[in-house]
Amino acid sequence: MKKSLPPKPTDTELAILRVLWRLGPATVRTVFDELNRAQATGYTTVLKMLQIMTEKGLVRRDESERSHVYETTFSEQQVQCQLVGHLLDRAFGGSAQKLVLQALATKKSSPQELAEIRKLLNELEGGKS
Repeated sequence: MKKSLPPKPTDTELAILRVLWRLGPATVRTVFDELNRAQATGYTTVLKMLQIMTEKGLVRRDESERSHVYETTFSEQQVQCQLVGHLLDRAFGGSAQKLVLQALATKKSSPQELAEIRKLLNELEGGKS
């Protein structure tokens, strides 16, 4: 039985997911406080977004306490994989080469990042140098 893919999150939903991935299960207040560090956001906006995300299946809500606690339904890796697959198909015609080349040309990579990329490429090639 194949595991279902997460629904594609909006930019705002993705910002909330990043908070929950970093902090783990959290209340609306905690998510609101974290989001406000970067950009002013209304408490009711965060609450409504979490309600929508619950309906979409992106998060689940624990209602056992007075303050509901939200947690992600899908891992960061699962969501990233789905988003990259969507981008790969739509923008790069399914070409992983074009995606990787564009990613590397768009933003300078640190020596550590490049070393990790080389290591992954070596592993994918079966340990060839």
